[in-house]
Amino acid sequence: MIHPLSRLRPRRRQSVALLMGVLLTVGIGLAAPASAARGAGAQTQTPLVVNARWGGHCTYDRLVIDLQGYVPQVTVTPVPQLYYDGSGKPVPLAGKYFLEIRFNPAAAHNDAGQSVYQGPRLQKIYLSKLKGIALTGDYEGYVTFGAAFDTKPYYSTAVLHAPERFVLDVSHPNTC
Repeated sequence: MIHPLSRLRPRRRQSVALLMGVLLTVGIGLAAPASAARGAGAQTQTPLVVNARWGGHCTYDRLVIDLQGYVPQVTVTPVPQLYYDGSGKPVPLAGKYFLEIRFNPAAAHNDAGQSVYQGPRLQKIYLSKLKGIALTGDYEGYVTFGAAFDTKPYYSTAVLHAPERFVLDVSHPNTC
């Protein structure tokens, strides 16, 4: 039996083969199960900031911010003063040095506008370096925290998974 494409001219054969490939690709995409489509779009949902916690260790203080979804882009910026997003009012945290930690895109509320954040909103802390934290904003796709220190913080950051969380470690001399 002679293959139907063998009777076509070479140029036309290439065009038909290309068209068949496109149709096959589109068909496979349409036949994909709905669960696969949801999995591909899971990263497009806004991650939720749900908690902040801290702990002191022998050579560093650690601040952990827990998220649902994924860890978005995070910027950590030294600032001379902390302010609440939206109002611009100063954050009443004692300290001489401050870090602003900003997540984007992120939210600390659900689609109905109810808070999902269970951590402290303003907390004095008595660790070697970390002296306080505050949730300073949940505004237009940004969630912002402030951290206060008595001395200049030397820090490193990490993203950890399962569960999703952002980690800020601030080094200090060994206290153990």
